[in-house]
Amino acid sequence: MAKSKAIVHGAISLVNAIATQKGATLGIGLKVEAVVETSPGKGITIQSENKTLSSRLINKTVEKIVPKKDLEQNKITITLDSEIPTGYGLKSSSAISSAVALACAKIFKPKFNDQQILLAGVDASIESKVSITGAYDDACSCYYGGFNVTDNAKKKRIHFDKGPTNLIAVIFIPKNRKRGNLKNLKVLSSIFENAWELARKESYWEAMIINGLATASILNSDPKVITSLIEKGALGASVSGNGPAIAAIVKKENESNIKKIFSALEGSIIISKISNKKAEVHEL
Repeated sequence: MAKSKAIVHGAISLVNAIATQKGATLGIGLKVEAVVETSPGKGITIQSENKTLSSRLINKTVEKIVPKKDLEQNKITITLDSEIPTGYGLKSSSAISSAVALACAKIFKPKFNDQQILLAGVDASIESKVSITGAYDDACSCYYGGFNVTDNAKKKRIHFDKGPTNLIAVIFIPKNRKRGNLKNLKVLSSIFENAWELARKESYWEAMIINGLATASILNSDPKVITSLIEKGALGASVSGNGPAIAAIVKKENESNIKKIFSALEGSIIISKISNKKAEVHEL
């Protein structure tokens, strides 16, 4: 009988990785908690209030960490509690897979390092078809916090930095969940490549704006929204991930101006801190 709890945070996109396999992300304060409990028996049970969670992803993540013979001898119960809305581009699946991997590793693979835990979630994301690129960029910001500029194909962090804690993310969650066709992102590959180069050189907000205009024009959002956000004081603004959420990074005093723009659209607004918190795990 063992029990552990992991806490991992969400993230927003600065540069979408689908076109070039290179991405950039920033950690935010919305969090996921995963409690893993073992008891005699067999099988994996998932408890969560969120019904849209991918149980395939969670099962695959467990299998990546827990050795076969331990799976035969333990009933594993996973209780998930997430503040991150699922399916909006706010990296809920990366946060969930990392949290599950971390909590399982604490019990079954205490010697695993960060990269091994991270890759368990990334590989599980690819195998369960939750992510096209394995979302290594997303996983890094969820796991380490701060800015992460990555090469997803090589599973490498190319550049990382602490995020500015004096800024907040104002996130719009549209009522309409429709996303555009992701394959069309490749049309603008060179634009995403340029945005990524900017992020690598720490011009994060410029990268985010370019990414925002490019992704909005392809993924069913209105690029005018991105422009209005910048006009009203956002340092950076973009569709997050493959959308449809839109994130704007602002100084606290501009929060109400940004909210005004979003409140003209149909949906809800979440305010989140920028997070530099690394994933953590405790035995219970």
